[in-house]
Amino acid sequence: MRAVVADDDRSTALMLSRTLEKWDFEVTVAHDGTSALDAIIKGPTPSVAILDWMMPGIDGIDVCRRIRQASLSSYVYVILLTSRSSRQDLVAGLDAGADDYLTKPFDPDELRARVRVGQRMLALLANIKQLSGLLPICSYCKRIRADENYWEQVESYITDHSGARFTHGICPACFEKVASEIKT
Repeated sequence: MRAVVADDDRSTALMLSRTLEKWDFEVTVAHDGTSALDAIIKGPTPSVAILDWMMPGIDGIDVCRRIRQASLSSYVYVILLTSRSSRQDLVAGLDAGADDYLTKPFDPDELRARVRVGQRMLALLANIKQLSGLLPICSYCKRIRADENYWEQVESYITDHSGARFTHGICPACFEKVASEIKT
C-alpha cells in the first residue's frame, strides 16, 4: 500500500514515514501542502494520507477539500495529524473531508489502530461494485453494449459490474404465452 505523509516538521515526517514503512507502506513524504497535493493527485493514488493541518503553501484542511473534489482512481483515507485539539478544529477537519483526526504528539499504537481502520474501510470499498451511468441496451435482444463495443447478455454485464448473480425462471405471463405457442 502507498501512503503520503505531509508535515513541515521534518522530524515528525521522518518518524511517521519510518513507522508506516515498518507496516509495509511505500511512503512519499511532503513538507508542504502543495507538494502533498501533487503527490496525491499526480502520482499513483495512495491508500492513506496523513496530513498536518498547518503547513506552508496549502494547509492540511484545504488539501483535504481538494482531495475530495478530485477525480482519483481510488479512495484516499485521510488522517489529519495536528497540534490543534479543540472540538471546533476536529469538526472543521472532518467537515473538510478527513476520515480521522489525531492530535500531536501521537501515540504509535493509536496511529496503527486508526490506519488499520482505514485499511478495513478501503478493503470494503474495493469489494463494492457499482453500476452507474447510461447503459446502451438493444431494444430487440436486450443485450448491453460493454465498454469495448462488445454486446453481451444483460445478466453477464450486471454480474461483472455489480457482483449480482442470476437464476432464471419463467414468469406466469410468459409461461402462458410460451405454453400457447407450444400447443399450436
